[in-house]
Amino acid sequence: MNKKIYLIRHGKTEGNIQKRYIGITDESLSEAGKNEISSFHYPSAEIVFVSPMKRCIETAKIIYPSQKVTIINELKETDFGDFEGKNYEELKSVPEYIRWMESGGKTAFPNGENPADVTARVMKGFKKLLSFSSGNSSIAAIVHGGTIMSILSELFGGNYYDYIVENGKGYSFDISSDGIYSGLSSGSFDR
Repeated sequence: MNKKIYLIRHGKTEGNIQKRYIGITDESLSEAGKNEISSFHYPSAEIVFVSPMKRCIETAKIIYPSQKVTIINELKETDFGDFEGKNYEELKSVPEYIRWMESGGKTAFPNGENPADVTARVMKGFKKLLSFSSGNSSIAAIVHGGTIMSILSELFGGNYYDYIVENGKGYSFDISSDGIYSGLSSGSFDR
């Protein structure tokens, strides 16, 4: 059975509005984020998965109010370590941040996660999603920007940063019964 998968980034939090690194901080959606999500038109899905973070669960309840959601812990966002809760303006002169930027974002966050470890964790969660959704032809996952970027760069190649996605937006793609991924497209979900 072919499946359609929708990867949707959660709505905006106050930290997102302030352009902060929000990974393990368990923020709720901002009022602006709730309103924006409510104004978009999302595809229907037979089964819905979420990261364990409040912002994803709250987003899923707005988009799919009558559906039960399944939490997959491995789909959570990156632990940004010492950068958590800070934005570029606060970090731009910090030597560790400068080194991280110069690495192209490929080195571990100080006292946080290594991007390669994040991708391995996320792909473990994505495999769970696929195994839990057997028999369903349309699947939605309400997750984080970094989670989406990890999945798509692993499945479709290219650079991790090729798949940056705004809050409330996402991507869709197909997976055939023999495990072939195709039809990647970005979704704005605007009305």
